Amino acid sequence: MTEMKADIIIIGGSLGGTLAAFSAAKSGKKVILTEETDWLGGQLTSQAVPPDEHPWIEQFGCTQTYREFRNRVREYYRKNYPLKQEEKENPVLNPGNAWVSRLSHEPKVALSILKEMLSPYVNSGRISVLYSAVPVRAEVENDVIQSVTVEKTGTGERILLKGSFFIDATECGDLLPLTGAEYVTGAESRAETGEEHAGEVSRPQDMQSFTFVFALEHIEGEDFTIEKPAQYEFWKEYQAPFLKHKQLSWFIPDAHTGSSKEFKMFSHEDSWGLWDYRRIADQSSYQGLYEGDISLINWPQNDYWLGSIIDVDADEKEKHLYQSKQLGYSLLYWLQTEAPRPDGGKGYPGLRLRGEVLGTDDGFAKFPYIRESRRIKAIHTVVEEDINANLRDSIKKVKGSVGIGCYRIDLHPTIETNTLFYAESFPFEIPLGSLIPVRLQNLLPACKNIGTTHLTNGCFRVHPVEWNIGESAGYLAAFAADHNVTPKEVLEQEDSLRSYQSMLEKNGIVLHWPEVGAV
Repeated sequence: MTEMKADIIIIGGSLGGTLAAFSAAKSGKKVILTEETDWLGGQLTSQAVPPDEHPWIEQFGCTQTYREFRNRVREYYRKNYPLKQEEKENPVLNPGNAWVSRLSHEPKVALSILKEMLSPYVNSGRISVLYSAVPVRAEVENDVIQSVTVEKTGTGERILLKGSFFIDATECGDLLPLTGAEYVTGAESRAETGEEHAGEVSRPQDMQSFTFVFALEHIEGEDFTIEKPAQYEFWKEYQAPFLKHKQLSWFIPDAHTGSSKEFKMFSHEDSWGLWDYRRIADQSSYQGLYEGDISLINWPQNDYWLGSIIDVDADEKEKHLYQSKQLGYSLLYWLQTEAPRPDGGKGYPGLRLRGEVLGTDDGFAKFPYIRESRRIKAIHTVVEEDINANLRDSIKKVKGSVGIGCYRIDLHPTIETNTLFYAESFPFEIPLGSLIPVRLQNLLPACKNIGTTHLTNGCFRVHPVEWNIGESAGYLAAFAADHNVTPKEVLEQEDSLRSYQSMLEKNGIVLHWPEVGAV
């Protein structure tokens, strides 16, 4: 078995994992970063989800590096794409002119910029990236992780990784069960969290639905109708017991009101269209580059809640991954052949899968979009009362803050109870204690696996927050290694906490919000 050593081992090349590697390497540490697919960047890239952000993102409310990333996305398009002059001069250029995101862009562009950010450290050897590698084993002694073994999915080769600190940045928190870390999944009970909207009993498998995103182009007048999917008849007739409409329809569940909301394919003056929702290429912004608009299909219609892929056996996991893709294919076939049109006709046969947009043969993302991971049992757990604007009257200031974020509490239908939940929130600060496990001394989370609850995860899962979490986790590991302390000691020792927070601020991480209203 091959053995590799580094100061910091990061398992998972999610968005948070990528930034943890960046900040740790920037701090002078040698890093090994593993990734299950062949793309770094998680929800921005391999999961194909354009940025979900708060209303003030163009002015403030993110780390310096996230702001630089956003600027570089726009500059990449201005420099390399044949934009029309008015778009090139637009200071808030939105390549897809999507209505859900101010910066809806191609995953490959995000991938290019993330790789550029890492390139000095990869090229110098400070960061070593192992692609197509999944964790399969961990050795732990006296609450300290000694090593993690990863396996290359293509060859079966195993590599033993040794380091001082280990960061779990996998999309599902895969390192937590391997290391024996205490963790939570799904919905906690009110008795466990004290949250007003938690359920009466805990349901570990009642986690949010996941989505296999796919890329479509629309060319009016063409016919790209796919072969009828194997499970089409099932999905065509499927209607969840909690919905007033079929899954394949122009209606979506409205978590805010509890009723059904109707959409059309394309936006009109009096209504939003789902096509523009996550559109990443608006052909009208370019000089003859695209045959048609390109959109990423991450709609309520292809949310999958019939089963979990976390803490289930391999056969169960594969079944749900297959069925979730079948839902995606079925949605496409329905859109091509049966979706009602405003003119009284049916179907949009000019829709075609664009695998090259996502680096795949089938047009689907390399990995499903995971909204809810395993979460560490942390020194400090963020609960609903910390952020729900209906339950408090101001932003909660956090002494041990490691960053800031803002997003509404937004839960997609869950697996067991099919619960949706929506609540306005105040901007929030990320507690250092939510990054520190209750027991293991050298393990840190770097993405959706921090100490949140089922409810609060709904607003900590978005792009700029995960970016901040990963960046701060990388700096924390580097700081702890340099000062020969544990992350818990950083939190508990006043001088260490101040020094660590000063490190964050010097590197462009904002720790506190100004006073602003709820969103």
